[in-house]
Amino acid sequence: MNTLHLILAGCLIVSSSCFAGSKAGWDDDYEKTLAKAKTEGRSVLLDFTGSDWCGWCIKLDNEVFTKPAFKRFAKERLLLVELDYPQGKRLSRKTQEQNDELKTKYGVSGFPTIVLLSPEGKEVKRWSGYSAKFFDELKAAVPAEPKATAAK
Repeated sequence: MNTLHLILAGCLIVSSSCFAGSKAGWDDDYEKTLAKAKTEGRSVLLDFTGSDWCGWCIKLDNEVFTKPAFKRFAKERLLLVELDYPQGKRLSRKTQEQNDELKTKYGVSGFPTIVLLSPEGKEVKRWSGYSAKFFDELKAAVPAEPKATAAK
């Protein structure tokens, strides 16, 4: 019986790793994040990525998104949405449909594409491909103080 439990546990671990999930600090629910942005008055950063196959996406993640300076900046001033198009991982049907709709809505034709939205959901700036200057440009484009709208 213990062998059967070990086999089942192993299958569960392997199967769960085949489903994509947002990276830490990132959400994958666009509508929920936009609603939160309006309430908190914070900008939204959309990351259109091929997380498990796109070399430039992986480089951006490793050299910017995982760094403490970006994490601090994002925690204070941004809401983050990862819109993933993986090849080796599976997304839920709902997430896949959402991501496909947003790819069309924002005219994304390559990865990575990063889109900065105002708290009202309007596009402020966009980056296509990898740039070593991305984080500096992002900091310059995001307002210094979020403007909460819930209390008004």
